[in-house]
Amino acid sequence: MDLVRGFFFIWILSILFLYHYTSFVNARYHYHKKQKEKGSNKGSPVSASPVYAPDPQEPVPSSPVDAPAPQDPIPSTPAHPPSNPPSIPSDPYPNDPGDTSDCIFDVTSFGSVGDGSSDDTAAFREAWNAACAVESATILAPSDKVFIITSTNFSGPCKPGLVFQVDGVLMPPDGPDCWPEADSRKQWLVFYRLDDMKLTGNGIIEGNGQKWWELPCKPHRGPNGSTLPGPCDSPAMIRFFISSNLVVSGIRIQNSPQFHMKFDECEGVLIEKLSISSPKLSPNTNGIHIGNTKSVGIYNSMISNGDDYISIGPGCSNVDIEGVTCGPSHGISIGSLGVHNSQACVSNITVRNAVIRESDNGVRIKTWQGGTVLYQAYHLRTSRWRMLGTA
Repeated sequence: MDLVRGFFFIWILSILFLYHYTSFVNARYHYHKKQKEKGSNKGSPVSASPVYAPDPQEPVPSSPVDAPAPQDPIPSTPAHPPSNPPSIPSDPYPNDPGDTSDCIFDVTSFGSVGDGSSDDTAAFREAWNAACAVESATILAPSDKVFIITSTNFSGPCKPGLVFQVDGVLMPPDGPDCWPEADSRKQWLVFYRLDDMKLTGNGIIEGNGQKWWELPCKPHRGPNGSTLPGPCDSPAMIRFFISSNLVVSGIRIQNSPQFHMKFDECEGVLIEKLSISSPKLSPNTNGIHIGNTKSVGIYNSMISNGDDYISIGPGCSNVDIEGVTCGPSHGISIGSLGVHNSQACVSNITVRNAVIRESDNGVRIKTWQGGTVLYQAYHLRTSRWRMLGTA
């Protein structure tokens, strides 16, 4: 009897154990199903995407790169888009040119003729205004064209990286009689308030200076070699004014009515591989003049003209000149300084590895009587200098 009771007790325990185990397994299976549903389409952020739902028969792409997750097979282009697709937002910048790394503004596209007689001033101004608003833009004066423009201010500020590229010939009106009365006779091309700008090209900037040089108010150009009283204003050819981070490279500049190139109140100027030329007796045709300008490098250039090759005025500092070939003319000059009993200061001027030929002077300092002149760190490194045929 006790044995029967024992078996009966064991049988009851076995039934209870099996019932409890089955419930436990079902509970575990139910938990994992709920976890899987949490990751399904119902709660997936992909389902909220504005991309159209796929056609049920659309195959899922096999590529692991292009294919969406297996549980959400959304192709990039719908087979059957809905009749009312979501609207595409309008472009917030409809005039934005996008990638402008190669954005070129050809002046002929703005109406420039380039025949050597038509006035192309308006086209250059329009091209400038358009390019000025675009980062890393290029204004192009193409080759095989001769452009006539009157006195013009190319003003900033502009977007950085602006390039003015002259591959053709650029020139002003021919002499004082053709110069518009309303235009300044002190300067021709002025680049004003610019930062990060480059003037370059394979072309020529021609100054048409001959008729200006012959004015009777110019030295020894009057009757019997006299000099008649003025006014005797003649335009400087190119002037950079209140600008920074400038590059002038590769261009050929010739026959300026007065100074070929001026930099006033600028900072960060690189001049390299430049060619400047005018006749030996052309009056006041300085090659490069800098005044109140800091951090200037002039390298590997050729200058021949009728006055100073390079003139360094008051307020200049950190000027480095190397590898220039000059002549004929008057030499490289610091000054004139101290005009009208004023005080002038220049500092950190270096000239090295220069070739100067057929010149009245090599490198000199010019001062006015009565002025006060301060020099700091003035260097003439005479190694590898050559003075050829000096007067």
